[in-house]
Amino acid sequence: MKKINILLSTFFGYGYLTKIPGTITSAVTVVFLYIAYEVLGYNDLKFSIIFFILLFFYSFYAVKDSEAEFENKDPRQIVIDEVLGQSMPIILLLYLNQTNQINSPIEIYYIFSFIFFRFFDILKPFPVNYFDKNYKNYFGIIMDDIIAGLYAMILIYLISLKF
Repeated sequence: MKKINILLSTFFGYGYLTKIPGTITSAVTVVFLYIAYEVLGYNDLKFSIIFFILLFFYSFYAVKDSEAEFENKDPRQIVIDEVLGQSMPIILLLYLNQTNQINSPIEIYYIFSFIFFRFFDILKPFPVNYFDKNYKNYFGIIMDDIIAGLYAMILIYLISLKF
């Protein structure tokens, strides 16, 4: 089971690939979800939300189980938190697109989603930094990216109102 949890925590090994695994994993998540939603037409909002929630809760267990395999408290190899955080504004895009609240090309919103999430994940404004600094464990690893994803969702929603 530990091997499965490490595989999930590192997003099938993406966490080992480069010196910027968070950015690479966020980009891969955007591309994967773009292909699934926009190219292949798999746009079941309920399934996406349920899958996200299940992945969110299981990730706590997977990351906690995997942490001991790495040297520091917030190992860069663990990137499932980037997948979760980056997925949040994209699931919102799925909803906005289905409710005809997107008036510009959808690709622009995917790009904004990536930029906004990475901006908040790297800059770590409050309360992202609170979770990052005060929870040096699986909870903090995941929750700082969830809050960054929430901030990205808010900006995406505000942009959808203007464009």
